[in-house]
Amino acid sequence: MSVLQPRAGNADLSARIEPPLSQTVGYIVVVLIGMIIAFVMMMITKVLTITVGEDNKKTEMFMTANRTVRTGLTTSAVISSWLWSTALLGSGLVGYTYGVAGPFWFAAGCSPMIVFFALLGISCKRKIPEAHTSLEVVRVRYGRIAHIVYMILCLINNIFACTNMLLGASAVIASMTGMHIIAATFLLPVGVALYTFVGGIKATFLTDYFHTVVILIVGCYFSVKAFTYPEIGSIGRLYDLVKAASERHPVAGNEQGTYLTMTSKDAILFGILHLCANFGLVVMDTSYFIKAFSASPAAVVPGYTLGGIAYFAIPWGVGTIMSSVALGLENQPVFPTYPRRMTTSEVSNGLVVPYAALTLAGKGGAAAVVLIIFMAVTSTLSAQVIAVSSIISFDIYREYFNKSATDRQIIHWSHFGVVFFALFSAGFSTMLYYAGADLQWTLYMLGVVTCPGIFPMAFTVLWRRQNTIAAITSPVLGLITGMAVWLGTAQRFHGEVTVSSTGQVLPCVYGTVASAFSPILYSVAITYLAGPQNYDWADFQKERLALEKLGDDLTTGHHNKDNSAVISEEQSTPLKDRTKELKRWGRIAAFWSIATFLGHWVLWPLPMYAARYIFSKGFFIAWLVVAIIWLWGTMLVATFYPLFDGGIQQMRQVYQYWKKRREI
Repeated sequence: MSVLQPRAGNADLSARIEPPLSQTVGYIVVVLIGMIIAFVMMMITKVLTITVGEDNKKTEMFMTANRTVRTGLTTSAVISSWLWSTALLGSGLVGYTYGVAGPFWFAAGCSPMIVFFALLGISCKRKIPEAHTSLEVVRVRYGRIAHIVYMILCLINNIFACTNMLLGASAVIASMTGMHIIAATFLLPVGVALYTFVGGIKATFLTDYFHTVVILIVGCYFSVKAFTYPEIGSIGRLYDLVKAASERHPVAGNEQGTYLTMTSKDAILFGILHLCANFGLVVMDTSYFIKAFSASPAAVVPGYTLGGIAYFAIPWGVGTIMSSVALGLENQPVFPTYPRRMTTSEVSNGLVVPYAALTLAGKGGAAAVVLIIFMAVTSTLSAQVIAVSSIISFDIYREYFNKSATDRQIIHWSHFGVVFFALFSAGFSTMLYYAGADLQWTLYMLGVVTCPGIFPMAFTVLWRRQNTIAAITSPVLGLITGMAVWLGTAQRFHGEVTVSSTGQVLPCVYGTVASAFSPILYSVAITYLAGPQNYDWADFQKERLALEKLGDDLTTGHHNKDNSAVISEEQSTPLKDRTKELKRWGRIAAFWSIATFLGHWVLWPLPMYAARYIFSKGFFIAWLVVAIIWLWGTMLVATFYPLFDGGIQQMRQVYQYWKKRREI
C-alpha cells in the first residue's frame, strides 16, 4: 500500500496552514462573481431570445437547445463536463501520493469513456432522435418498472457526483480563505441555480465555454510559472527535486520507491478503479445524454472524440506539474507547511494543488486556484442540475402525473428541479462532511454506486437481445454485489467497516470492479435463461417524445424567431442517405473508442509498467514538454474552435439584428 492512504478527512484539520486570503475574498468569489456570471448568462439568454429566436420558454430549447449545438461548442462542453474540481485537485492528490504514474492514470481513467460515449450518443441520435433523456429510452424499450429502477440509479449517480465536487471545492475554498466550509458548500450552487433556471441547457453550454477557457488559461499559466520560479528554474531542476523527495520519502509499491516511475502498484490499482468509476459516471449521467441530444448529429462524434482526447492533457499536465512542485519544494521554507510534510487530511482534501500554487505565486496563486475551483465546480454542477431537472420534469412529472403537459408546465417543473437539487446536493454533501468523508473518500468509492448500470444501459441502445427482466434485475444485483464486496473486503483487509476502511484503495477497487462487471454476467445469463428479446430498433421511432415537430428526418434544424424551422442542407438530404451517414458516424465512433482505450491504457503505459523503467532526466523533460504542449493545444481548441464554428456567425446575427433595429 502507498505511504499516504485515504481516511476520515476531518481528523487533523488543526494542522492546516493559516488561510492566505481573507474570508472577504472567499465570499467575493463564491457569491459576487457567481452572481455576476449568472447575470451575464441571463442577459445573453435574453439577447438570443430577442435576436435569433432561442426561446427558453419552449421545452425543446430549454432542455435540448433545439438539438442544433455545433461541434466547437460540443467539444468545449465535453471538456468542461470533466473539468470537475476533482480533476484539478484529484490529479494533484494522486501525483503527490504515487508520483508521475498518478496523474497519467487519472487522465487515462477519463478520456476513453468520454470518446466511447460518442458511440452511445450517435446510436441514440440514430435510433431515437426525439428523446430528451436516457431514461426515456429505457422506458420506451422496457416499460415503467425498468424506468423507475434506472431513474433511481441515475439520481444516485448525480447525487454522489455533486457531492464529490462540492466536498473538494468547499474544502479548498475554506482552506485558502478561511470561509466556513458549510457556507461554501451551500453558496456554491446559488449562481448555478440562477443561470440554469433562466437559460437551461444553452446557458450550461455557454458557461461551460467561459469557465473552461478561464480554467485552461490559469492551468497554462502555472505550466510556465513553475519553471520561472527561482527555486525550480527548469524542468531538469524539478526532476532533481522530485528525485531527492523519493530518497527522503520512498513510496511503498513503486519501483525502487521512486516517484519517477510508471511501475506503481497502487497507481495502476487507482487507474483501474478510476476507469470503471468514470464509465459509470458517463453512462449513468443523464447530462451526457442531454448534451448528446442537444448536439446536431454531425457534431456528436467529432465533438466527443476531440473533447475526450483534448481533455487528457489537463489532469496529466496540471496534475504532474503541481504535484511535482509540492513534492520537490515541501522541505524548503518557501512551502506553506514547512518544516512539516502535508498531513494526510490536507492531501485527502485536495490541497496539493492549492499549496503548490500558493508557493509559486503567493496570494495571487491562491486566489487563482480559488477562482478556477469555483468555476470548475459551478460549471459541472450546472450540468448535474439540468440533468436532475430533466428527470423531474420529463421522467417523473410528464410520465406519471401529466401526460399531456404543456411547455409552461414542464418548464415550471424544470425550474423546481433546478432549485430542489441545488439545495439537496449541498445538504447531502454537508451530511457526508460531518460523517468524516472528504474528496479522496468519494473519489475512491464513487464507482461502487455509479457502475452497476453501465452495461445494462449500454445494451439498451447497442444490443437488441437484452430482455426486460435482465435490464431490470442485472443492475440491482450488480449494486448488491458491489456493495457486498466493498464492505466485505474493507472488513477483511482492515478489520472494521468505517469511513476510513471503506475509503482504502483495495476495498474500493474490488467493490468497483464487482459493481461494473457482474451485471454483464447477470444480464447475459438472465437474458438467455428467460428468453432473448429481438427488439426492432424501428420501434423507438414510433414513440413521440418531442413537444414540437422535429421534421420528418433524424435531425432538427435551427429555428427562426417565429419558431419555423430553417431547412438545412443536412435536412434536405433523403432519409435513407441520412441514416447511412449516421451509421458511418457510428463506425467512426467505434474505431476511436477502441483506439483511445488501446492508446491511453495499453500501448503507452503498460510496457512502461512492465519494463520497471525509472525516468531519466531527459525522459522526464520530454514527458513534461509533451504534456505542456498538449495542455496548450487543449486551451487553444477549447477557446477558438467554438468561436470559428458558429460563435462568430451567431454574434454577427445579433449585430445584424440590432443594426436593423437602429435603422428602423
